[in-house]
Amino acid sequence: MAKRVNKQVNLFYCAECEQLARKVADHSDAIQLRTISWRNFDDGFPNLFINNAHDIRGQHVAFLASFSSPGVIFEQISAIFALPKLFIASFTLVLPFFPTGSFERVEEEGDVATAFTMARILSMIPKSRGGPTSIVIYDIHALQERFYFGDDVLPCFETGIPLLLQRLHKLPDANNITIAFPDDGAWKRFHKLLLHFPMVVCAKVREGDKRIVRIKEGNPEGRHVVIVDDLVQSGGTLIECQKVLAAHGAGKVSAYVTHGVFPNKSWGRFLHSNANGSQYQFAYFWITDSCPLTVKAITDKAPFEVLSLAGSIADALQI
Repeated sequence: MAKRVNKQVNLFYCAECEQLARKVADHSDAIQLRTISWRNFDDGFPNLFINNAHDIRGQHVAFLASFSSPGVIFEQISAIFALPKLFIASFTLVLPFFPTGSFERVEEEGDVATAFTMARILSMIPKSRGGPTSIVIYDIHALQERFYFGDDVLPCFETGIPLLLQRLHKLPDANNITIAFPDDGAWKRFHKLLLHFPMVVCAKVREGDKRIVRIKEGNPEGRHVVIVDDLVQSGGTLIECQKVLAAHGAGKVSAYVTHGVFPNKSWGRFLHSNANGSQYQFAYFWITDSCPLTVKAITDKAPFEVLSLAGSIADALQI
């Protein structure tokens, strides 16, 4: 059988993703970095320029995006819509974190499902010569959101769990790991990827006017328990889970989330220097580099470790 030849990919990236883009390129000689000049007019609107645009004609092109705030989305959308029109062979958008994913529910008249809005916008990306745009997303918050995308794009849903598995196998207590889920949603989402570990499932129950985290099933006693979820915002649920696991005899507790959003520097609650006693500390807190601003903020701050998506992204660009 003939050896598969990697396609050559020209990878553009937003300013926030430069470090991740360089790591992706380091994983493969078939990936070449390309640049965009991210300028602004005096009124603040984007004044963008795709450098050496003629050189990508007939080439495979990808764009690595970070929609970290509404303020940076428009300039990236402008570039994303322009690239497929440059007579390229194919176009792939890599959006590791789909930021509006937790806003997909409409519970009463007047609610706006911004996840659906974002999916509709991305579904309008122009076709390239090779056909529809491929969109690579990691651990989208609600699996049903795959159906929000129109037929003119091809969503490719990946997960960061293999990175966690690699890290767990390197731990000195790798044979004493139990996986915990903060709720049924996280269990439904991830348990099939972690079947060879003992599991604990937590749940929020109502006691009077309060919502309390309780262990629904499983036994954490004496174990190194790793709480797994797709994203973290304020971190309140993770902290409550850690407390109840410790109260039930967990030897130590760690956490993994694919997307460390941490608005308003809420990552500070988890720093070992800020913990209220060792029993409330996380031994490890693993995130991926899907949220570049968080990665920059928590570098070299215990208990955080960053598991890079770079290798996985490089592989996805060869699909």
